[in-house]
Amino acid sequence: MNINTLATEKAPAAVGPYSQGIRVGDFVYTSGQLPIDPETGQLVQEDIQAATRLALNNVKAVLEQGGASLETVVKVTVFVKDMDNFGAINEVYAEFFTDHKPARSLVEVARLPKDGVIEIEAVAVAK
Repeated sequence: MNINTLATEKAPAAVGPYSQGIRVGDFVYTSGQLPIDPETGQLVQEDIQAATRLALNNVKAVLEQGGASLETVVKVTVFVKDMDNFGAINEVYAEFFTDHKPARSLVEVARLPKDGVIEIEAVAVAK
């Protein structure tokens, strides 16, 4: 079985000793994506909806690098700093997953890398 490391300039570089994602067979696994602008390296924290949108765009970029897409996602995990943002996160999430509704977990955590407000990872089937 081939394990392929994924790397794209359309998503921020990993902030530690790991890859942006991995493709194994027909599956693509993204690492958790923070709301970091890949062009500027800036972390978005003040606006949870802007942060959610950026994190999901980063997930999308890694998926596409692995031959998958948002339409082929089977599982999403969302880590948030404040569960009170659940509704605002869902509004943006619904923009990305309209007809296709993958399984999802959303959990509040004490702290995220770089003190981010949200981190999102996904598992998808490659096309």
